[in-house]
Amino acid sequence: SFFPLASGLRISLPSLAVSQGRSTAGIPRRSRRRKNVAIAYESGQGDGAEQGTSEPQKPLWEPREWRQQLERIREMRRNRDAPVDEMGVEKCYDSSAPPQVMRYQVLLSLMLSSQTKDQVTSAAMLRLRQHGLTVDSILQMDDATLGQIIYPVGFWRNKVKYIKQTTAILKQKYGGDIPRTVEELVQLPGVGPKMAHLAMNIAWDSVSGIAVDTHVHRITNRLKWVKKETRYPEETRVALEDWLPRDLWREINWLLVGFGQQTCLPVNPRCNECLNQDICPAAKRH
Repeated sequence: SFFPLASGLRISLPSLAVSQGRSTAGIPRRSRRRKNVAIAYESGQGDGAEQGTSEPQKPLWEPREWRQQLERIREMRRNRDAPVDEMGVEKCYDSSAPPQVMRYQVLLSLMLSSQTKDQVTSAAMLRLRQHGLTVDSILQMDDATLGQIIYPVGFWRNKVKYIKQTTAILKQKYGGDIPRTVEELVQLPGVGPKMAHLAMNIAWDSVSGIAVDTHVHRITNRLKWVKKETRYPEETRVALEDWLPRDLWREINWLLVGFGQQTCLPVNPRCNECLNQDICPAAKRH
């Protein structure tokens, strides 16, 4: 069964069900503790099987006209010419590097990308790669040099600190590789849920959840793809995963980020150029 995400919880992941898998013998089914358990990525198999009974399924909520809206966004993104397509994280790492190095570069590009334009992140990653971007090369680099290389990414001073701390943890705890669960990834300094889900997707080819950044958060609220307005990306992620078919989870970040960069802008969205103008709740119609 699925349980609502507890308010303020930063992580949800497939292995959480295992970590919570201790015996439930003697615990009342409706215990207060159990209500707060977040199992966001379970397949849902076995629902209603307890004690041989079957509870009636509630009708699944879904937004009006979302499939048509999605198809039109796909059409608008057909050219794949947004900044995310040309300079996003998937374009920043050395695809010819050993898998472990590639995964490390994916994680670093995600850490640099926070509150930073793709163009700036891409340029910083290129400069890092020219210095040999590996766990060992970063650990041997002094903070001042690392800062000069990654500048002017957003909050670069903090990112220097997070990169050095995270890289040291990867060396000591994971043999120079990156963790392969969301739970472990979000424990790393400077790594949030969005980065963790993208790292799982790009580095490990595993769909652990929807990666929600400011573009996905903004656009899904404008389209009313959430039952009620959400204030934070993590709220949006939980709301989307509640109804959006899982086979779309991998695509939705790439699709909406590019759409948000080109058409559904944060300020002055280009509604007159949007194919969804007639069916978007937030459209400015002229």
